[in-house]
Amino acid sequence: MELPGLRTWVVFYLISFVVLLWAAFLSAQGVMVWVSLFLIILIIGINFVTVLNQVKMHSARKEFQHNLTKGFDRSKDKE
Repeated sequence: MELPGLRTWVVFYLISFVVLLWAAFLSAQGVMVWVSLFLIILIIGINFVTVLNQVKMHSARKEFQHNLTKGFDRSKDKE
């Protein structure tokens, strides 16, 4: 599966990791438990939607390529 630039994914997951660490820090101190829970749910949701969109885009690209080459027969070219 082709992914967008590696730098984009690294930055995306680094930001996600920092937010999760911050949420863990807030919940460990016992303050703002609801804020930390909201941050965790938000990050997991964004990650899920992002990966799901990448899978859908890959599937659509594969289907498009299949439709482009559906009528193409290589055996005629070899003769």
